[in-house]
Order: sequence, then structure tokens, then C-alpha cells
Amino acid sequence: MLKAKGYAAHDAQSALVPFSFERRSPGPRDVQIEILYSGICHSDLHQARNDWRNSLYPMVPGHEIVGRVTAVGAEVTKLKVGDYAGVGCMVDSCRTCASCAEGLEQYCEHVPTYTYNSKLRDSEELAFGGYSDLIVVDEHFVVKIPPTLDLKGAAPLLCAGITTWSPLRHWKVGRNADGTPQKVGVIGLGGLGHMGIKFAKALGAQVVMITTSPSKAADAMRLGADEVLLSTDRAAMKQHARSFDFLLNTIPNGHDLNPYAALLKRDGHMVLVGVLTELDPPLFGGSLIGARRSIAGSAIGGMAETQEMIDFCAEHGIVADVEMIDMPSVNAAYERLLKNDVKYRFVIDMASLKNAA
Repeated sequence: MLKAKGYAAHDAQSALVPFSFERRSPGPRDVQIEILYSGICHSDLHQARNDWRNSLYPMVPGHEIVGRVTAVGAEVTKLKVGDYAGVGCMVDSCRTCASCAEGLEQYCEHVPTYTYNSKLRDSEELAFGGYSDLIVVDEHFVVKIPPTLDLKGAAPLLCAGITTWSPLRHWKVGRNADGTPQKVGVIGLGGLGHMGIKFAKALGAQVVMITTSPSKAADAMRLGADEVLLSTDRAAMKQHARSFDFLLNTIPNGHDLNPYAALLKRDGHMVLVGVLTELDPPLFGGSLIGARRSIAGSAIGGMAETQEMIDFCAEHGIVADVEMIDMPSVNAAYERLLKNDVKYRFVIDMASLKNAA
């Protein structure tokens, strides 16, 4: 076993505090990674505070992990010591169901083993995440990070990045068959939304940032949006009605989908990637039926897809916009996250863990 240290939540009310624990020693197919950077996802906050009523304690959050490979098992083929590597939201799956066989491990029919707040496969042992100094993961669930990518900005790609990349690729967003740009709306400008803008633009789309906040317009344009649409402006919303090929909806809480559905063309799609709770008020069925529109959902991405995204980011120079913090500042960062006071992802410099009290 390997001695590890990190920061953990011990219940829903307490702050994260230093925590010592053990990781398994690398097996034949395992990769041991010295964690250099760990992004803070909004779900880390929800899980640490048991907002979804499924939290397991003690909990070491973190599933946006970038680090350096320090050891590999004898059967590992795609990584070697010294490589940069990433670990996202999953560290295992059943490997045998139809979804896993198709490279869609995120939809494992026997539930993936999540990087934290999960139990290791066929075990009662808890999985601990990236707010720590090292991690050991089966190579199948590790991606190779090209050294040309900024490692700090690459960490959030392992969750915020793949969560937005996967639906854009699945619904073939970018350009039409005749080469003209599709009109794509990104609803909500936050950790997910800012990545959605970057990806949709790089894929060749005409990108419209849809927001309730006029103050976000300048930043949306800086990130690559061609236009900003205020969803509170009824006249502007009416002007854009029936004009969008695709809407990426990143809003993280229950909200009214009806005004957004009205923006879609015939056969247009709106994909939800943020909201996990009830949608309220109800969706008007006639809006879908009358234009053959569809509303769908999407969760992270499979491992092959995640590597594809990382390679695309390296080719196009895409990383997340991040604010760096040290490990002891994590609780203050959580409080700021509650107020959406970050542009657009906190990333922990894990070197600071060495001196954390």
C-alpha cells in the first residue's frame, strides 16, 4: 500500500481538513500518478455537503486531475514514467455491458466506479479523489496529456471539458453538409458554458451565448461567441425563434425550458448537461411536436472520446480559464463557488499540499 495525503470532508457540515489515507500499490495494469493540479467542480461542493443525499464519508473530492506518471504496471502500454496524464470522473466500470463495449463507460449499465464518493469495484473500500498528492488508476481510465497543453488549464478538461465536448460530437455539431456553420447556442456562462463556447467555435459553428446577465457579454465575446442573446429580452428571443440547430444547456438548476425550446429549428436539439433536479415549470409538449424538436441529456464521455477531446485541445490550443489556489484555500473557494465568483474554474496547485497544515 502507498501512503497518501489530501483534504477530506468528514460530514456535510464540516470544512475540508488534512487527511492521511492509503492507496493500493500499482498492479499490472495500473498507473501511479503524482497529482500536480486538481480542478474544483461544482459537484465537488454538492457532494461534500451532501446536497444530493448520497455522500460517503470520509470524502476526498476531485475528479479533474492532471499529474505526472511515477510508476506503471508491467502490462501498461500507453503510458510510461515521466508522461503527463489525466484522470476524470471515472476510475472503473464493469467493462462487459453494451455501453462499456461501445466505449461509453460513463453509461455503464452496472454503474461506473466514480473517482470519489464511490466504492471500488467489488469492494467496500472508498474511492478517494484528486485533492491529494497521488492516485493509482487502471490505465484504461487514464488519458495521456500532451506536454504542449498548459497543465493547469488542462485539469478542468477532464470534467467540464468532456461534459461539453461529448454532446457536441455526438450530435455532430459544427458545420452543415454544405460547409456552412450551424447556429449553436450555449445557455449559461460558467465552468461548462465557457468550454462549450470554445469547442463549438473550434468545430466551425456560429456561436451565440445565451444568458440572463448583460455583464457577461464582453467575456462571452472574448471566449469566442459571435453574438450574445439575453434570454430576458423577449423581443430578441422572438427574433431568434426557430433559428438554432443546437442548444447546449449548461444551467445547473431547475428552470423553464419553454423559452429555449422555441429557439430551435425544425429537427433542432437541446441537450441538458447541467441540471440534475426537476425541471419546473412543465415543458409544453406542443412546442416539441410542432417542429419535431428534441430535448436530450448527456453525461461526461467515454475514455476514447476523452482522449479525442484532449488531442483536439492540444491541436487547437484550448484549455479552461482558471484561477489558481493553494490547498488550504479550498474552503474559501467553496464559499466563492456558491456565489459563482470564479472565472471559470478553480484549480488547486497540489504542490501546496506539501506545506499544508
